[in-house]
Amino acid sequence: MTPHRIDDTLSVSPQIAPSDIAELRAAGYRSVICNRPDGEGTDQFEFEEIEAAAREAGLEARYLPVQSGRVTDADASAFAAALRELPGPTLAYCRSGTRSATLWSLTAAARLSCRRYPRGDRRMPVTTCPVSYAASRPAGARPRTTPMRGMRS
Repeated sequence: MTPHRIDDTLSVSPQIAPSDIAELRAAGYRSVICNRPDGEGTDQFEFEEIEAAAREAGLEARYLPVQSGRVTDADASAFAAALRELPGPTLAYCRSGTRSATLWSLTAAARLSCRRYPRGDRRMPVTTCPVSYAASRPAGARPRTTPMRGMRS
């Protein structure tokens, strides 16, 4: 398990094991969000196992499964609500951490600008710039076919 810090309230990680929960608690995490559907792969622990270990360690756990490659606005809204409701800091995980980071990007797109995380900032596992642009377009708008200023095609 290698958490990647997004901000003061959230880190994301690839799949965790029940045995990682004690380490998370020692690192100061107070809650865990699972964005990986049970049964997605043979290498994963069921959420029930993670939740039991979290409860035993005094952490809160939330199950918000998201299909790989199919993050929806409803998923992002549920993720934002969980971040508001759960005690922080929070660790969110999925198979690789990408879905969890994408959910955070979608929730942050409305309130952050690209300037907050400069292009090439290696501390950020994702950039909010393209997400911010996509989130600002009207529903049903045609996809942009030319690169945005400063972005490579």
